[in-house]
Amino acid sequence: MAGKIRIRLERSTIRTLPRQRATIRSLGLRKIGSVSVQEATPVILGMIRKVSHLVSVEEVSNS
Repeated sequence: MAGKIRIRLERSTIRTLPRQRATIRSLGLRKIGSVSVQEATPVILGMIRKVSHLVSVEEVSNS
């Protein structure tokens, strides 16, 4: 019963670790303000946890 979440890149990836940049890229984010909608699986939630200081997350309604 994994819902969907909207992930938005809020801060720049300049001066971040290469692994964090790769995580942001694998979440489907490129530029500041870009948005990606993903399933809320444990894998995706773990990736978000690693870059939580760079992104904002909100739940998407099922409509």
